[in-house]
Amino acid sequence: MSETRSPWTDQELSAWLEEQLPPERMVRLEKELRSDEALRHRLAQIIRHRDQGGHTVGDIWRRARLSCPTRSELGGYLLETLPQEAADYIEFHLMTIGCRMCQASLQDLQEHLEQPDAPRHRRRRIFESSAGYLGHGSSPPS
Repeated sequence: MSETRSPWTDQELSAWLEEQLPPERMVRLEKELRSDEALRHRLAQIIRHRDQGGHTVGDIWRRARLSCPTRSELGGYLLETLPQEAADYIEFHLMTIGCRMCQASLQDLQEHLEQPDAPRHRRRRIFESSAGYLGHGSSPPS
């Protein structure tokens, strides 16, 4: 009787635990976990190892997100102010690797860029809600 090899690596299972797999892979793994007892057992072992403070370079790298660009770098990517090599890496990180955390951060930055008056509007709302507490000579910030 031949043993079938799981298509899931330990790294992918760890990434699933950290919600760092692309959505389609996460869905596929979740479906397989429902029906594959051996896969659930492997996942339980990975959880135990992680909870015991797994200290491999890969564990530390993933937890600290060392290959993720900073929010400032993502902003530079959006504004197209980065050197081409850095922009290429961020594109690879977002599109090929599919880092969900960086994709979410990029989406948040895009929303802020699309609403340039948001800070001014927020300041005005705060001022108007606290106008009764201020002196009579105050005017709203611009």
